[in-house]
Amino acid sequence: MIRLETILTPGRSLANAPGGSKKRALEKVAELIAKEVPELDGQTVFEKLIAREKLGSTGFGNGIAIPHCRLEGCTTPVSALLHLEAPIDYDAIDGAPVDLLFVLLVPAAATDAHLELLRQIASMLDRKEVRERLRAAPSSEALFQVVLDVQNEH
Repeated sequence: MIRLETILTPGRSLANAPGGSKKRALEKVAELIAKEVPELDGQTVFEKLIAREKLGSTGFGNGIAIPHCRLEGCTTPVSALLHLEAPIDYDAIDGAPVDLLFVLLVPAAATDAHLELLRQIASMLDRKEVRERLRAAPSSEALFQVVLDVQNEH
């Protein structure tokens, strides 16, 4: 089983990220990933995430979104976590604005392991105390640390 801390880094965890709109938040995610993973093109990441959103919102409810897509040129799963400074409208299932985005990019030839990652992220964010800890994280490092701590509790 792939563990979340192997696909998420402190550099791809961002507290108090500027939000504004779904588009802006996904642009920020794409910039963050492209900076950390130079073989991935930020514009391509952004376009793929937007295309996935057009199929149906990845807003899961409780202020959470899990934007995800398959990506040519992506060789291993890559993740990013953003806590937005202010919640944004995200067309979520429950209509609630979103302030936590946990992004997952997987290789174009996605496997069951990648579905398992999505399930892990969703089940972690389904826990109210985890969402509260993420929202209370005062820095990007602290945001990343919450994910590590939650993984190690299991």
